[in-house]
Amino acid sequence: MTPLLLEAAGPARQLDEGEAIRITDHFILRYRLPDGSTVVDRFVVGRKDLTPSDREMLLGWRDPVEGIFEIQRKDGDAVVLHDLVSDLEYRTYSNVGRSAFRGVSKGGFLHTCLVPLHSADGAWLVSGAMSYYPRSRATDIAQAALELAANRPELVFRNPQMIEQGWRRMGEDRAAFVEFCGSDELVLPPAEAEDLLNAYYRHRQEAAVAAQPGRARRRRLPGLDLPFFAFPRELADSDTIGVIYDQVDGLNFYADYGMLRDLFADPALTGRGRHQDLLRTYLREESIAPLPIRRLAAAHPETADEVFRKVLRKPRFTWGEHGEALLRRRKPWYYESEPRPGVSVIGDRLNMLAAGHR
Repeated sequence: MTPLLLEAAGPARQLDEGEAIRITDHFILRYRLPDGSTVVDRFVVGRKDLTPSDREMLLGWRDPVEGIFEIQRKDGDAVVLHDLVSDLEYRTYSNVGRSAFRGVSKGGFLHTCLVPLHSADGAWLVSGAMSYYPRSRATDIAQAALELAANRPELVFRNPQMIEQGWRRMGEDRAAFVEFCGSDELVLPPAEAEDLLNAYYRHRQEAAVAAQPGRARRRRLPGLDLPFFAFPRELADSDTIGVIYDQVDGLNFYADYGMLRDLFADPALTGRGRHQDLLRTYLREESIAPLPIRRLAAAHPETADEVFRKVLRKPRFTWGEHGEALLRRRKPWYYESEPRPGVSVIGDRLNMLAAGHR
């Protein structure tokens, strides 16, 4: 744990108590040790005196609910919290009793983590640090919750209804992308891809503003004339970028995708080291999902077997018989969980707070 604390403290070696508690809490419950276990896992294994219900409760703490919560009301020793990120409600207690909530009031906000109490159905327990903000900070809190939803979509999708909304929104966005760009798969030089994508996002924002003229008049909407993003260096330095907006995997970008497409179109290129190394990289890297390889194999059924045979040095390999097993072996992480939408959504309450409504 010490390196994690030192990294957070920075060169000045200063770390406030709340941040130190959050790092410690994360380390105990979620940090993966070299063997893949957590501190909680080791604790449960080492304590033979735990009851089955205690074991179940402790192991449930490995997946805490991190969020920014609006305080709905106090109820005895508990507070009822509304998660602005997932739009779910939690009846929450503290292991020090109601005194933990003495300084909080209805309409304020808490930034904290919650873990389930399996012995009391529907009850949750504060874990780690708890930061309180009054209702006067609503605009700042809404912005922080929006950033959390964008950066940690898994927090949003704790809510099954949000998953349904996310798939629907992503489908709408993908359809708009195909209409604007002409295809769900593009291969372009980085600068052209960047310009096209920024033009697309500007088009989408202008359409959203036009759909709500009253709201646009009430609020100044910045950014219509500004670029929305630039590719990171590892993509910007590529000869080409593959842009694929898949109906399941969402919008993704792939370095040197044009070279890889050329390889599948002409298996003779397997004799070139750069082309071989690129396919091996696509198969090896955890940051690359199976999607681009599946796409190219499907687009070039006559040549895919020959490409894989030469690169893998397996003369009997066929994509139809061995392709899926190859991907599962090389990218097991992709198959460990159900797919989630590539678009985050926000609930009505967070939308209201972000728009400045109390």
